[in-house]
Amino acid sequence: MKVVRVQFKKTGKRYFFKPGSLAIEDGMMVVVETVRGLEIGKICGGFVDCDDSMADEIKPVVRRATERDIENKKKNKELELEVMQKCKELVKKNGLEMKLLECEYTLDRTKLMIYFESETRVDFRQLVKDLAEVYHVRIELRQVGSRDGAKTIGGLGPCGLVVCCNTFIEDFDNVSIKMAKNQNLSLNPQKISGTCGKLLCCIKYENDTYSYLRQDMPDVNDIVSIEEGDGKVTAINVLKRTVTLKMFEDERFITVEMDNVKSIKRRKEKKEDNKDLKGLE
Repeated sequence: MKVVRVQFKKTGKRYFFKPGSLAIEDGMMVVVETVRGLEIGKICGGFVDCDDSMADEIKPVVRRATERDIENKKKNKELELEVMQKCKELVKKNGLEMKLLECEYTLDRTKLMIYFESETRVDFRQLVKDLAEVYHVRIELRQVGSRDGAKTIGGLGPCGLVVCCNTFIEDFDNVSIKMAKNQNLSLNPQKISGTCGKLLCCIKYENDTYSYLRQDMPDVNDIVSIEEGDGKVTAINVLKRTVTLKMFEDERFITVEMDNVKSIKRRKEKKEDNKDLKGLE
């Protein structure tokens, strides 16, 4: 079975849909049937082979988006700004501890989704009733995590660039403290966490490169043999592939390239206490 990938937001996830007999082209705007209702998305790439057993689970592409569909989409965006303002007023009125992120109408405006972030569970039943009295549509509130909140709002990362989640990351991968250690990063939570308060996403997609480069490199405190003698590793530079040694013979510090290392004597691994970093993962 042939399917196509459809993306609804610039950096959103891509979902599979059945094209049917429609002539599909990359970049084409289409109307698709989702669990939320009719929505407009963009075709990303060509056809993809999919297992026939999943045919019943994959929804169809309804039609190619018309000018009217695109105009309705623009109109919805304008209305969503008004909805957000009204919703903020009602959140304040009901004394709810929640940060509104965005709202979305389905293409035919039969359903309104509102996304928010909160550190605790929120009883928003009264808020839904108040909104339903104003807009007379089916309303759904969804609580999302801090990473999704940062993806929606955006901002600048510690590198000085717009955060990756708001520019090109479509889905979040798990990031671990072990990856930060693998890159010799400071384990200071303020230095390795993003605007969302979680570990930086770039730690994940840079980890494969560091893992590859570190395969034959020693760790700090390992014993290394070079032509001048043996020394204890005090620092390593993974990208330059160099190690800094404190020589046993005269206690001087030297930096050598990995090509000059003859042998490595590994130290026994020691478990480190990461209890202050667990909340970042």
